[in-house]
Amino acid sequence: MRLWSLHPQYLDRMGLVALWREALLAKNVLSGNTRGYKSHPQLYRFKNSKNPLYAINRYLHYVYVEALERKYKFDKGKIDREHSKISINVTRGQLKYEKEHLLRKLDKRDKIKFSQLVAVNELIPHPMFVVVDGGVEDWEVI
Repeated sequence: MRLWSLHPQYLDRMGLVALWREALLAKNVLSGNTRGYKSHPQLYRFKNSKNPLYAINRYLHYVYVEALERKYKFDKGKIDREHSKISINVTRGQLKYEKEHLLRKLDKRDKIKFSQLVAVNELIPHPMFVVVDGGVEDWEVI
């Protein structure tokens, strides 16, 4: 499971579809609707937020918005309306790590997207994240 801290605009088609599915799985985990993935490191920041379900629904909302921009047909009904303006901090080190991770993936499966992103110095985060100083997040499995 990879719940990117980077803005979904940077993901290729395969990455955006995978993110949608994985965020929906995360929503099920946080809702208590599945037995698997309960301790997955990618869920820590959502679990530690004021309201984990609001947080994952807000996360999904922005993935859905990106899908709309691309004319994809994601099911908006899978996102609960309850997703107030909750935000979560993310460190600059985490964003840098994720950029490198994404570039490795894109180098193998989408050379055009790779060439577009490799030249960008600093990628912006997913809209629900607020950037703070720091290294790679403790929950990240490297």
